[in-house]
Amino acid sequence: MAKAFKLPDLGEGIHEGEILSIRVSVGDQVKEGDIILEVETDKAAVEIPSPYTGVVEEILVKPGDTVKVGDGLVTIRTAEAEAHAPRAEEREMVRPAAPPEIARKEGPVPASPATRRLARELGVDLRQMTPTGPGGLVTAEDVRAFAEKGPEPEKTLPSREEGREEKPEEARPLIVLAPKLPDFSKWGPVERVPLRSIRKATAKQMALAWAQIPHVSNHDVADMTQLDVFRKKHKAEIEAKGGRLTHTVFALKAVATALKAFPRFNSTIDTEAGEIILKQYYHVGVAVATDDGLIVPVIKDVDRKSILDLSVELKQIADRTRQRKVGLEELQGGTFTITNVGHMGGGQFIPIINYPQVAILGMGAATMQPAVMGDEKKGYEIVPRLRMPLVVCIDHRVLDGADVIPFMRMIVENLEDPEQLFMKMT
Repeated sequence: MAKAFKLPDLGEGIHEGEILSIRVSVGDQVKEGDIILEVETDKAAVEIPSPYTGVVEEILVKPGDTVKVGDGLVTIRTAEAEAHAPRAEEREMVRPAAPPEIARKEGPVPASPATRRLARELGVDLRQMTPTGPGGLVTAEDVRAFAEKGPEPEKTLPSREEGREEKPEEARPLIVLAPKLPDFSKWGPVERVPLRSIRKATAKQMALAWAQIPHVSNHDVADMTQLDVFRKKHKAEIEAKGGRLTHTVFALKAVATALKAFPRFNSTIDTEAGEIILKQYYHVGVAVATDDGLIVPVIKDVDRKSILDLSVELKQIADRTRQRKVGLEELQGGTFTITNVGHMGGGQFIPIINYPQVAILGMGAATMQPAVMGDEKKGYEIVPRLRMPLVVCIDHRVLDGADVIPFMRMIVENLEDPEQLFMKMT
């Protein structure tokens, strides 16, 4: 008798992955901890070690397969399994087991936290549906299909003419599903490309964020002229130490300072408990463009690190992210996100909040623009200044316009005046 090795829970919010490579063959001897598969999740490529020592008996997947947490990957025959394999008469005794549906209804319904949350939002009972996932797992698709179809209609009670009241029809949530797509090939050639990995995860995450979070945005412009003088002065020194001194590095410190002054921007809303979770750590995610899509590694404890530390760490983690070598732990725990499209020449834009965070900062390209400088006493003049567009998007369930304006102004003031930024750094 062999032991089945199933795809384990790989961490926060990861429910499936794509098989990149298989490192073993049937008949291979493996030890506990040996790498047997490589799986690409929506966040990173992950090497999967064997939990057992033994002989590979069967490989249940192939490269390119999409597997979910709990799906079987390989079976491994171990010495322990051989010693404890049941005899024929024992197998016959346990054969008449309870049907899966009955066993499932007696205990908690197997479902992921995300599926349970979806069921609560759609107002459906997990016990009323038939699971299609592995091992009797109720999937999000099961919940949506059940919500669209609804439960089996109940028999109505006798009418009032018979002296009985009719049972009123229960109210059901309004669910608007996307209509079926037309056959685009009727109008010309088409090509279908599988929605996989990061692109698939991004689609799900953005749909979730846009559906759950009422977005409000506040726009401003930062005069980066003084800061850029400082940046260029120390650029070579930072590069010699393995870093890269970009505007994003300074934005990390400016954001950490503002988050300490306005703690609700560093929070998450728990709608089920009716509470706001205020986080007392400052882990800022930075969106990195890769060939496969956007990935958001997290810089931990930004408030405790110097400009030099951040310059080196941001460069290293961004490089590993583009190479798909970033670790899962480096993609988790973010409390706020920065996305900078300036290096691509992008201007003003409105980013989507990285759920379950409550705010995000978007940075555009810093360009030389004419600006009016001076005052009434000394007079005014038009001079060239390096100006960068900024936008902060907030979750209106937690934050208001009266919150975001001073938060944005603090970020702008910190970026415009390097001395003020360094004085406020903690």
